[in-house]
Amino acid sequence: MAELVELPNRLAILPFRNKVLLPGAIIRIRCTSPSSVKLVEQELWQREEKGLIGILPVRDATETTSVGPVLSPGVGTDSGEGSSKVQVGISDTHKLDGKNQQEVIHGHTRGVAARALHLSRGVEKPSGQVTYIVVLEGLCRFSVQELITRGTYYTAWIAPADMTKAEMEQVEHDPDFIVLSRHFKATAVELMSLLEQKQKIGRRTKVLLETVPVHKLADIFVASFEISFEEQLSMLDSVDVKVRISKATELVDRHLQSFRVAEKITQKVEGQLLKTQKDFFLRQQMRAIKEELRDNDEDDVAALERKMQSAGMPPDIWKHAQRELRRLKKMQPQQPRYNSSCVYLELLADLPWQNASEDYELDLRAARECLDSDHYGLAKVKKRIIEYLAVRKLKPEARGPVLCFVGPPGVGKTSLASSIAAALGRKFVRISLGGVKDEADIRGHRRTYIGSMPGRLIDGLKVRVSVCNPVMLLDEIDKTGSDVRGDPASALLEVLDPEQNKTFNDHYLNVPFDLSKVVFVATANRVQPIPPPLLDRMEVIELPGYTPEEKLRIAMRHLIPRVLDQHGLSSEFLQIPEAMVKLVIQRYTREAGVRNLERNLASLARAAAVRVAEQEHSVPLSKYVHHLDSPLLESRVADGAEVEMEVISMGVSNCEISNAFRVSSPFVVDEAVLEKVLGPPRYDDRETSEGVSTPGVSVGLVWTALGGEVQFVEATAMVGKGDLHLTGQLGDVIKESAQIALTWVRSRATELKLVSTEGVNLLEGRDIHIHFPAGAVPKDGPSAGVTLVTSLVSLLSQRKVRADTAMTGEMTLRGQVLPVGGIKDKVLAAHRYGIKRVILPKRNLKDLVEVPSAILGNLEILLAKRMEDVLEEAFEGGCPWRQHSKL
Repeated sequence: MAELVELPNRLAILPFRNKVLLPGAIIRIRCTSPSSVKLVEQELWQREEKGLIGILPVRDATETTSVGPVLSPGVGTDSGEGSSKVQVGISDTHKLDGKNQQEVIHGHTRGVAARALHLSRGVEKPSGQVTYIVVLEGLCRFSVQELITRGTYYTAWIAPADMTKAEMEQVEHDPDFIVLSRHFKATAVELMSLLEQKQKIGRRTKVLLETVPVHKLADIFVASFEISFEEQLSMLDSVDVKVRISKATELVDRHLQSFRVAEKITQKVEGQLLKTQKDFFLRQQMRAIKEELRDNDEDDVAALERKMQSAGMPPDIWKHAQRELRRLKKMQPQQPRYNSSCVYLELLADLPWQNASEDYELDLRAARECLDSDHYGLAKVKKRIIEYLAVRKLKPEARGPVLCFVGPPGVGKTSLASSIAAALGRKFVRISLGGVKDEADIRGHRRTYIGSMPGRLIDGLKVRVSVCNPVMLLDEIDKTGSDVRGDPASALLEVLDPEQNKTFNDHYLNVPFDLSKVVFVATANRVQPIPPPLLDRMEVIELPGYTPEEKLRIAMRHLIPRVLDQHGLSSEFLQIPEAMVKLVIQRYTREAGVRNLERNLASLARAAAVRVAEQEHSVPLSKYVHHLDSPLLESRVADGAEVEMEVISMGVSNCEISNAFRVSSPFVVDEAVLEKVLGPPRYDDRETSEGVSTPGVSVGLVWTALGGEVQFVEATAMVGKGDLHLTGQLGDVIKESAQIALTWVRSRATELKLVSTEGVNLLEGRDIHIHFPAGAVPKDGPSAGVTLVTSLVSLLSQRKVRADTAMTGEMTLRGQVLPVGGIKDKVLAAHRYGIKRVILPKRNLKDLVEVPSAILGNLEILLAKRMEDVLEEAFEGGCPWRQHSKL
């Protein structure tokens, strides 16, 4: 689109023969002559986006006389400073020596500055001549003052021809300009409406009418019309915007009238066909179509009936299907409901009413070995799965509970469900519920809707597994939502309830389907978002995060072999020692699962792949190479030939190429390689000690959907009115905890030696500001009360909290420490961050059974019943009440 640009005094000139480029227009040309190729190379190719050239319209040499500058390609040279000048004036056309390809052509006195939007370089075969394809955009007009030859192409001393900004602002307030602009826009809108009906133009043209100034729209619209060369020159010479808009309005109105005339002619021709003749013609066509399709339709219906008879439907459903089939036979294929009835009956025939996977006797030992080979650790979860399989072995028809695996991402929830299917010898189907907000995704749409279809469960049974007893994984069940289209979680109640899913009613199916044979398994990251009625129908099995030792074993047994296989490598190319995997776990990952660990290992594999691929000792691949011809973009510029290019393709698989390489020694990862590939370490053991280096900071343990995390709490005091300020995107629960913590500290100020005498206001003339870092992360939950109190006591007593101590727990207004959840995740997080001492509520002692003994052996667990117990263990030398206040 045309825009205001600062023109230089001198521009390279590219002549356009019998063609005008207007500002705002875009044109594609092919440059093949030596002069134009030289111009593109020096003025555009080397300068990239900064290059500008001038487009000057010229006439053919065969025309008689022209007023304008005379251009003689090839005459004179300009290698830098010296140049030969060509004066503007009246000249007769004549031709020079044909061998030198020199021709006198007559240029116009005005041109358009243009910039290149796209450049592509090609080579003609077999001559080897270089050509360019250039996409140019017109920017603004200029006047030619003097032309100079520069080597094989021309340059010109120019002066801007468009109106300045100040002149444009003055013209925009002119009443004549306003009237002309309105008339032009009205005519253009009417033309666009007709083009939209006939040619289906896009919305982009309509946006131009609303956003681009009228004087620029005039050039853009005229550039899109097929008009004579003289009219194009006249438009180019229209520097006055009122004259330009007036000419553009005439051209647009002329095209509009031509469309109207064509429309009238079309209507007149169509009206000449008599209605009786038209009806007779259509009836004859319909009769011929029916005769051609009758046998095929009858064959299709008969085949559908045979398919339904062999589907094994229950008696009541078979009666319903027969009624639908009788209706179908009475319909004509042209009726709207014919196709929908066919699709519905095909669904009834394809559903696995009785088709089931063959049950074989369960081998619990083999199932245990399968679980151990696929998953490391998770002893409690494996034990529950084995119990589930044992009940299935003793009583196959038993209605077992719906297992719901809850845990952070990357701990193996989905793969556990796949292992259950493998142990049972059944097919496995995964239904992703993340982001599902429409109840119809579960129950299906009613057949009265256009585009109706069955729900995901029925579709999965029909399309993916075709059996009635698969293992069905309901993935991300905690991420369903509800809106005006219904509540998918409530629709799942019927699916997961063993008393109801015998007669599950899909809205599209409209007949009961037995889901009691399906083994349902669900996964979730959090329990809280799951509605209580739905949670009541499932047995929750929590999968906490892995310990560093478990991550190490998982990486050595599962992740590294998988990563090597995915990247076409083997141990001959890449070796990652166990010590380096430990460093990756300690310095580059702090997560509950192993996904980031696998990503880091994949980064090392990619670095090794680059090293292997760059080896010189490889098998020659010339025998796998063949040539393909690829046509370039079409061009309508005269005197241009297509440019042929070679595209080399490799007809050998990645595996064959990988096996062709030989390396002298494997790529062994060490600490230097880790830093080079993965960057500087992201984590170290000094974070906690640096975080609590000043009074007023304490370390808490929190639970998130991604596992346990360490949360710092910072407090500071300042001159004020005794207010409490909280920051860090906090929820209502944690705000109340902060208020309770401050109230408890103020009520114990004398006992804690924070004030010298009874009755002194602790917050006299000061405000307290409590901040939770990482403010972009929402934080809420009843587990930060003891951390808040410790931070406030540290601030007001000016004593630092122990750097090796973290805590969790909620407190009452009287100072009693209440139990919290997620103990195992929080203890694992403390171990990951290198914390040595953890303060827990005494009533959470029972939850430590789930923590691995290896982790407990490296931590000092401190149990607290009251807030005084927490303060006694949080500070070096005991609670601050033993010391005099420094305030």
